[in-house]
Amino acid sequence: MYEQKTKETDNSVIEFIETVENEKKRSDAYRLLEIFEEVTGYRAKMWGPSIIGFGSYHYKYASGHEGDAPLVGFSPRKAKISLYLAYESEEREKLLEGFGKHTKGKACIYINKLADIDTEILKDLIVHTVKTFQEMYPNE
Repeated sequence: MYEQKTKETDNSVIEFIETVENEKKRSDAYRLLEIFEEVTGYRAKMWGPSIIGFGSYHYKYASGHEGDAPLVGFSPRKAKISLYLAYESEEREKLLEGFGKHTKGKACIYINKLADIDTEILKDLIVHTVKTFQEMYPNE
């Protein structure tokens, strides 16, 4: 049976951020923490060893696979900061046009530092993501 790897834990978000070696990245992580909490209204929780997540939703796929995931989140990784925001969509792509310097994957946006992006657009992306997942996976 499939075992979900990334689960919510009781680990301290602050202790995790304090382990970030790069001082600028650590500072950006604290600012992201403020932004995500302010926009979502959710307190930060650790998901697995390195993802800071906000809120959660329960998903169930047609295959029968199901689990829980944060609505939005981020991780200050060594190479780049990973922002866990909505899957590719027309609205996400439109928002990313003015976002600033980034690369992207299917459900991740990668940035080097906060100074490279427009934090107001980040807030819009967070709102869009929360709304998207709450509509896709309403509480049962």
